[in-house]
Amino acid sequence: MSGSVSAVSRSGTYSFTKPNRESVTLIAGLGVAGDVHAGTTVKHRFRMKKDPSQPNLRQVHLIHEELFAQVRAAGFEVAAGELGENVTTRGIDLLGLPTGTLLRLGGEAVVEVTGLRNPCAQIDGFRQGLMKQVVGRGPDGRPAFKSGIMSVVLSGGVVRPGDPITVELPDGPHQPLRIV
Repeated sequence: MSGSVSAVSRSGTYSFTKPNRESVTLIAGLGVAGDVHAGTTVKHRFRMKKDPSQPNLRQVHLIHEELFAQVRAAGFEVAAGELGENVTTRGIDLLGLPTGTLLRLGGEAVVEVTGLRNPCAQIDGFRQGLMKQVVGRGPDGRPAFKSGIMSVVLSGGVVRPGDPITVELPDGPHQPLRIV
């Protein structure tokens, strides 16, 4: 399985959207250089209130570009970086990957998938009603979160739009993604 990077984004301040960049630099064990969520311990404000010492399993947020087409069909215009992701992908079923999947981004960077991003109320603040588009119901009736996946950086490197992404699944049995 392979795909490509369609956009990269980062922000040095807490803001819902992140500006697109020509490139981002991933740093092993930390995340995206210059991004407010980079660090060894959790940087998500809500999670920091609970326990600021917990490990940061949300160093790099990835969203599949195909989500934008889905929400566009429901009347919502969303572009890369506007949902707070660092890497926008094309051609990979991110939500179908198991925990522990390795994603090789470009020639050097490697991230390990840790889980699902939990959509927050800021999504409706960005576009009223958008939350219903990124949280659906699975075949079993349980909530299905579609707002991307989270990962940690194993090997650093520069990532640019157009870079290839190679998927390496972990040995089985595979563990489904859960919210991190």
